[in-house]
Amino acid sequence: MPNRANDQPSDPILSPCRHLRRAGTAAVTAVLALAAVVPPVSGQAEAAVQIMPHRALYNMSLASTRRSSSVTDVRGKMMFEWADACDGWTIEQRFRLDFQYAEGEEVKMTTNYVTWEAKDGRSYRFNVRKLVNGQLDEEVKGAADLDKIDGLGRAHFEEPEPDDAELPAGTLFPTWHTVALIQQAMAGEKLFSRPVFDGADAEGLTEISAVIGEKTAIKDPSLNKALLGGLPAWPVRMAFFPIKSQSAEPEYEMTLTLLSNGVAQAMTIDYGDFTVNAVLESLEALPKPGC
Repeated sequence: MPNRANDQPSDPILSPCRHLRRAGTAAVTAVLALAAVVPPVSGQAEAAVQIMPHRALYNMSLASTRRSSSVTDVRGKMMFEWADACDGWTIEQRFRLDFQYAEGEEVKMTTNYVTWEAKDGRSYRFNVRKLVNGQLDEEVKGAADLDKIDGLGRAHFEEPEPDDAELPAGTLFPTWHTVALIQQAMAGEKLFSRPVFDGADAEGLTEISAVIGEKTAIKDPSLNKALLGGLPAWPVRMAFFPIKSQSAEPEYEMTLTLLSNGVAQAMTIDYGDFTVNAVLESLEALPKPGC
């Protein structure tokens, strides 16, 4: 029987963990008082973006499979927390997912992902722990810095083993990538591509190409009208290309509805032979700290 701990589930867990944070949240004027204003990214639209600190819970489930897939079911939850830490942003994601396979095997995966990113977008720290069936499968820990936004950078890994990596010019960390994506959407741009370093695995660096649809309004703000109503949203499809890969095909793709100050109302992650839906189940604003 295949060893699933090192097979298909590894990417399905770490990949959403790396990029679901790039979805965001919206709020009406009363809630915007909680938001921090992030200045424009160099070379992007001039409008500043207001990111609202929030905690969201998503229900995750298998959406579809192709004939080549050995995955027959995926079930679980994702908790996403984006908080204001005065000098930076902290993001914590927790996944609990169960994968069922055609031969009857079940794999339970738990991932805890914690990061800190400076508000000027130049410094970043990351810590990832992944458990497979209750046993530690992978741990990634380290830090990264950029000389300036759009400048060169360096990453240092402490785990899984000490290592250093150069970051190319134009690299963004996750929060600033979200900011830049929203700025592009506000400016009416349709295409946006950048290398993004998130430290979610030992590779860390991914080229993300995004196609941005027409501005729209949330179809059903009933879950939390105070947080989901009143601000614009855009359908976005992102393709993820590992920098070291020579393949013209993306590793996976994600479709989401992105609101103008950072919450993703819904997401679909396409891994090629199967897709997973993440549906927003609960949402709450987090208070701004007394800095």
